[in-house]
Amino acid sequence: MPRIAEARPPAEPSSPEQRARHLRILRAAAHLGADKGLERVQMHEVAKSAGVAIGTLYRYFPSKTHLFTAVMAEQIDRFNETVTRPKPGVSPEDAVGDLLVSASRQLLRRPALATAMLNSANAANAAAVADAGRIDSTFRDIVLRALGIDDPTAQDVTLVRLLMQCWYGVLQSSLNGRASIPDMESDIRLASRLLLAPRSNAADA
Repeated sequence: MPRIAEARPPAEPSSPEQRARHLRILRAAAHLGADKGLERVQMHEVAKSAGVAIGTLYRYFPSKTHLFTAVMAEQIDRFNETVTRPKPGVSPEDAVGDLLVSASRQLLRRPALATAMLNSANAANAAAVADAGRIDSTFRDIVLRALGIDDPTAQDVTLVRLLMQCWYGVLQSSLNGRASIPDMESDIRLASRLLLAPRSNAADA
């Protein structure tokens, strides 16, 4: 009786050459995703554009869900590097609203890619797609840093998680044409004020 192959977890790049190859794949996927959208991107096109064998691509990214979730994780890492301290006189929750609006504007510059990344990240099972958890943890760190919270309580973590889920929904509504960009930005700022009001370091906590 033939033996059924077990699904293997995605490989992680370990050498400088592998990391460079991994990054080329992500950049190629981002370019194609921005041009074609998730459904029309073919894995063999990504491999060809990145200059890697199709087997190499699948070793790192077994599916388009893995691939475009990783693209989003890489872009959030890059966004994290650009985040600066809140301006003097700006409340912590407004600083978070500003951050999320800035991230939204960057994503909306390439709406087809933004849709591909959001759909993939939302469909990803954290147990199978490690980059889904990386997205959550990186954004949590960004928001907590903007709030000035070094030692978050369980409630702080919950509030940030709820805000992130709300942000995804508002952003998706804008991408679907169900909310204008001004309405999206207004909703994000309002959600930040309402959801982060009970945080542990609030003035009246």
